[in-house]
Amino acid sequence: MVPVQTRHPEQIVDLLSRRNAELASLLEIGKTLTSSLELRDVLKGIMAHLERLLQPKIWSLLLKDEETGELSFEIAVSPVSDELKGMRLQPGEGIAGWVAEHGEALLVSDVSKDERFARHVALSVEYPVASIACVPLKIRERVLGVLELIGVQGDEPFNPDNMPLLGAVADFAAIAIDNACSYQRISELVITDDLTGLYNARHFHELIEYEVERAERYGSQVSLLFLDLDHFKDVNDTYGHLVGSRIISEVGHLIRGHIRSSDRAARYGGDEYVVVLPNTGKQGALVMARKMLERLHIQQFQADSGEIISMTASFGVATFPDDASDKTALIRAADTAMYAAKEGGRDEVRGYGAIPD
Repeated sequence: MVPVQTRHPEQIVDLLSRRNAELASLLEIGKTLTSSLELRDVLKGIMAHLERLLQPKIWSLLLKDEETGELSFEIAVSPVSDELKGMRLQPGEGIAGWVAEHGEALLVSDVSKDERFARHVALSVEYPVASIACVPLKIRERVLGVLELIGVQGDEPFNPDNMPLLGAVADFAAIAIDNACSYQRISELVITDDLTGLYNARHFHELIEYEVERAERYGSQVSLLFLDLDHFKDVNDTYGHLVGSRIISEVGHLIRGHIRSSDRAARYGGDEYVVVLPNTGKQGALVMARKMLERLHIQQFQADSGEIISMTASFGVATFPDDASDKTALIRAADTAMYAAKEGGRDEVRGYGAIPD
């Protein structure tokens, strides 16, 4: 006859007390994580609550790239966190990759006996991983990433009783991350031009106002590059508006691919574009404009028939505070310089107030 395991009243009280504390913590997690729509704040909240609730020594949160399926380390709490931050796992790679691919939690008490363990990752950061507890961040059957707790050699093995609690934290985290990502996508749609992927004109005015105010505050410069495609109406008349729209889009991608990370580009309207260049004087802006014009010469645009369409543009450059005292005057100055380039024969770069060679 199998003996019945009994608990002392003190053990039952202690168990109920711990369960009540866990429930209260989960409710607090739900409230705080879903109260923010900024992904960075959400990730900080997950870190704080997970460490308070489960007190893991070493753990990480990896998010899934929807395009590539790769997992990237967004949070790494570990002696080798600097080495792990930004590291990416291929789809299905390692315990974390398996969990993300299958959408199932996994507890591996001895990674040396599990062929799914990515030994090369542990070796690359020289870390003695012994066990792993991993749960998916899953919402509506879609895996957003994983939470992974790491045990090293000499640690006590993970308690399987904690897996449901870790899964509950992951569920709250998935909801919060999904909300934050959805908010970010909606915010981007509001400020982005559909055709080019650049900022739209409305957001450009906010950007230039911010950069001019910052330049004024810190005594620095900000330049504005204004460009308009030459004879674009002829392209629409000859090849049709669909081809014209495609060229508008391709020029937008060309601009976005050839500016610095600190620069901001927008479609101003029609076939006009603007680029805001923080901490950049007139000469630096002119150099960038000329390089962009050269790239426009190299770029091959095609009609539906395969015929090559050559495109040029007229560029105007103005700088705050040299050429203007506020953002409206800066836009006007860059626009004036651009029209001077048009009147001078097109396919050139003109700085505001510059006398043509």
